[in-house]
Formats: sequence, C-alpha cells, structure tokens
Amino acid sequence: MSNFIQGLLRFRRGPWEMLATTIIALGVFMLMQPFVIWAFTYSFITTLVGTVMFIIVSHFPEGD
Repeated sequence: MSNFIQGLLRFRRGPWEMLATTIIALGVFMLMQPFVIWAFTYSFITTLVGTVMFIIVSHFPEGD
C-alpha cells in the first residue's frame, strides 16, 4: 500500500492509471444502476473525468 501512495505522490504512471480506471468503472456502474437518480445524472461526467485523467496520466513516467 505504501508503494501505491508513494507512486501517487511521485506522479508515477501505474498508481495514477489504476485510479483513473477505477473512476471510469465507477462512472459505468453509476450509469447502469437503476436505483439512485443522482448517480445516473453524474455518471457521464464521472466517466469523462476518468477518461481524460487516463489520457493525461498515460504520459507520466514509468515507476522505478
């Protein structure tokens, strides 16, 4: 767990890509669930933020 946090703090690609992928998955889950209207409402923006974040962090350097 400390390697994950150190990777985030040092702007390494692996941990940030994992975080962006998690945000994308959360947005897709929010889109597919039929129970909570606010989650459905914000699902597109959540998926969009995760996608843009993934594009940006794919330019970060690899881990040590």
